[in-house]
Amino acid sequence: MESASETSSGYVQSLARGLMVIRAFDESKPEMTLSEVARATDLSRAAARRFLHTLVHLGYVWTDGRVFALTPRVLELGFAYLSSISLPEIAQPYLERLVAEVHESASVSVLDGPDIVYVARVPTSRIMTVSINIGTRFPAYATSMGRVLLADLPPAELDVYLSEVDLAPLGPHTITTPDEFREELARIREQGWALVDQELEAGLRSIAAPIRDRSNKVVAAVNISSHATRTSPEDARTHLLPPLLNTASRIAADLSVAPASRAVSR
Repeated sequence: MESASETSSGYVQSLARGLMVIRAFDESKPEMTLSEVARATDLSRAAARRFLHTLVHLGYVWTDGRVFALTPRVLELGFAYLSSISLPEIAQPYLERLVAEVHESASVSVLDGPDIVYVARVPTSRIMTVSINIGTRFPAYATSMGRVLLADLPPAELDVYLSEVDLAPLGPHTITTPDEFREELARIREQGWALVDQELEAGLRSIAAPIRDRSNKVVAAVNISSHATRTSPEDARTHLLPPLLNTASRIAADLSVAPASRAVSR
């Protein structure tokens, strides 16, 4: 029996069935015969043949005359979605997976003047004296995300930043001299990630990786934060860094197909 939505004047049954044929192919069924597609979609052989031949004509399906398989062109369907969303929307599901894996809070931020601004976040427990929400700002120099963002600045822009910022001690280990800070940024630039140990606040340890756009420019950063009593610096490098780098890479891959005008919008 057809549902109410299927019998409404706005419902296009042929489009729905065509998409159903595409979705019938998956990891367990990468190739199927006409009969197998008909069974998987509960269509008649004649209907399945029409949809398959239409998809072959459009370039979404390949056939050797006996079996059918999807072509890479189906990725265009996902591209249309990815190209319409922004950084927070792209990052959020990846943050959720990262947090489920490491059981620590994770965030994404962008650089805004001398500060970082949180644009996406998945917390596990409160580990700071202040609550972190979307839009929360912290001085970039004392944060792991801020440092991977600052490390990518052109030399002239970094000079201006350091001439204007007050490297005040916010935690027990905050770097407070420009020369030492430049050395730390050089190290971050070379290794591709930053570890900050109780520089923003006592007891807070965080590790961050850059998120790059299609031109390889660092446009955002992703981090994992933990209480120092739970995670040593070595634990962070050994256990948190690999999934963090993987997450940054996945976000960057999706971001690379998003329009520049929306990619880093908040």
